Amino acid sequence: MTDVTPIPVDSSVLWAVGHGMYYDPHAVLGPHVYNGAVTIRTLRPLADAVTIVTPDGKVPAEHEQDGVWVAVIDGDEVPDYRVEVTYGDVTNLVDDPYRFLPSLGELDLQLIREGRHEELWRALGSRVRTYPSVFGEVTGTSFAVWAPDAQAVRVIGDFNSWTSGATAMRSLGAAGVWEVFVPDVGAGTKYKYELLTRGGAWVQKADPLARAAERPPATASVVTESNYQWGDAAWLDTRKQANPHLGPMSIYELHIGSWHEGLGYKELATELVEYVTAMGFTHVEFMPVAEHPYTPSWGYQVTGYYAPTSRYGTPDDFRLLVDKLHQAGIGVILDWVPAHFPKDSFALAKFDGSALYEYPDPQRGEHPDWGTLVFNFGRVEVRNFLMANANYWFEEFHVDGLRVDAVASMLYLDYSREDGQWSPNQFGGRENLEAISFLQETTATAYKRYPGVVMIAEESTAWPGVTAPTSNNGLGFGFKWNMGWMNDTLRYMREDPVNRKYHHGEITFSLVYAFSENYLLPLSHDEVVHGKGSLMAKMPGDDWQKLANLRALYAYMWSHPGKQLLFMGDEFGQGVEWSEQWSLDWWLLDQPTHQGLASLVRELNTIYKAHPALWDQDSNPATFEWIDADDGNHNVLGYIRRGQDGSQVVCVVNFAGVPHEGYRLALPAGGRWNEILNTDATEYGGSGVCNLGAIQAEQLEWHGRSYSASVRLPPLGAVWFTPDTASS
Repeated sequence: MTDVTPIPVDSSVLWAVGHGMYYDPHAVLGPHVYNGAVTIRTLRPLADAVTIVTPDGKVPAEHEQDGVWVAVIDGDEVPDYRVEVTYGDVTNLVDDPYRFLPSLGELDLQLIREGRHEELWRALGSRVRTYPSVFGEVTGTSFAVWAPDAQAVRVIGDFNSWTSGATAMRSLGAAGVWEVFVPDVGAGTKYKYELLTRGGAWVQKADPLARAAERPPATASVVTESNYQWGDAAWLDTRKQANPHLGPMSIYELHIGSWHEGLGYKELATELVEYVTAMGFTHVEFMPVAEHPYTPSWGYQVTGYYAPTSRYGTPDDFRLLVDKLHQAGIGVILDWVPAHFPKDSFALAKFDGSALYEYPDPQRGEHPDWGTLVFNFGRVEVRNFLMANANYWFEEFHVDGLRVDAVASMLYLDYSREDGQWSPNQFGGRENLEAISFLQETTATAYKRYPGVVMIAEESTAWPGVTAPTSNNGLGFGFKWNMGWMNDTLRYMREDPVNRKYHHGEITFSLVYAFSENYLLPLSHDEVVHGKGSLMAKMPGDDWQKLANLRALYAYMWSHPGKQLLFMGDEFGQGVEWSEQWSLDWWLLDQPTHQGLASLVRELNTIYKAHPALWDQDSNPATFEWIDADDGNHNVLGYIRRGQDGSQVVCVVNFAGVPHEGYRLALPAGGRWNEILNTDATEYGGSGVCNLGAIQAEQLEWHGRSYSASVRLPPLGAVWFTPDTASS
């Protein structure tokens, strides 16, 4: 070897590298060609000896400063090499993290800078990678994190004994991304990032793009890789060709941890699938499954947006659950929470010491009601983080829809704020123009990339165009929760039947605006928590009357324009208010009356799916027609639902506590009309006031129609009729 010297490095830089505080450790550590030789520096604090091993032999390294060792190899080509490190009597052969090129390319960095990386999770976060090598394939994990205001970033974990300074990351320039590849680190490794803020403090943070996390209350991120083999290709192919807005949608909403306590994703892939299939729902909607530290938040205070909560299993276990639901013909909707995030110190809040993900102005950056932080929708990287997260659930977990939580809080700058607590937008208005733009971008991207999925807004105000296309300045959602219908209906149902005639306008008012948006009718978890009591408890009367009220309510809901959502337990008349701390009262199904309610819900789903008149034109006012909207004295509603194929279902609901015998019902045509549903049937726990399976229309004018029939309307009951085509 010729007499060569290593690349000179300033002592202050070596000190910073040795303490993991240098912004570009790869510029010092690893191999570098200089003066016809290769300088290799490696950081091995407390080592007794270090040797560089190449295919051509071994070169001893010398300790230079602060744990940095240096060796020089003759020649101007960088060899493959390993590092032999001796501590006392133990010698290990290890790979060097600082000999690898960045795992992100220039296109990744450009897209991140512009906020246009639609698959951000493939660039940032931790990912197991394999590279070829003269010494054999090298498998390890690349780590990449966005932290533009940090002075230095290190990755710590069980692979380096959580040692500060051991594995510093390099800054990749203007994108604000830090990166390092660590050999011999694989799936299951726990880690965090350690960031040096501009104020000089070190903070430890979980990875915002981690795809798995420790089980709470532990807070570390976990390296993961998926080997799952999907079996839902037929479902996805069909989904691409379908329009969910024009199909049947009967959603069963549930909280995974309390549906059946103790069941994880794997067990639910059998038990939940069997139950939902038997009950006939078309979709399930999971309350948030993204990782969250506080169980009583039900998942609405997210710290790990890219990680299914580890409480119930691994990410592949969750894939199994979705896959089995799809194979059973059941769609999957997730609650998604882009409106706010918690202040937990290990997560997104002041991530790199600055207000990175949140608005820096507390008048915009904090939710006064919830004690949480608001995403800075005006920052392109933050918008990208969230938009890509929506794509992530569609791409990696094959979900069929996202229900976006708390949209109203995103739209209004003065949401839950008094005068003086909020600042207007650039035009002096109260609309959050940045959040509006973000929602439009997210919905448009989802529908573009994943044909057949659905975006649903939980939006409780009169904001116009929630479900209008973004091309028409709408928000671009497929559906909006009809909170007005829910509030009016439950207020009406709480009334004793003898008083309902004074509130008749509340039960009919929803039809004034039913076609102004594409609506979904929710009886969700929000209605059975926080001291509100269960749906069963809201109903007046004794237990029989309560269940009868529920049967009538559900028949009204299933036949009302719009899709429907029912929270778990309500299908069998859960008696107590829901709590995430224990399972549903499944023992109630041992009682014939509650079993009867469940049987009715099953039959409602069966009939609903079989009759397109109940779902194929929910947003078309021509598909709904009142027979009689004004019979408040009898507490009766009568209406017709029509399908694109000309089919029709006549629905009559009697919200009175007494039957109406010989009730004259106007009909759209003569002939025999089959009674396809009667919620008072004894098999559902009713009193058996039925019409013997059919009624006969007479040519007797009633309510402006040429035909009518005398029918029996059961107490607190609903009946549906369809024309008997065989007799016509």
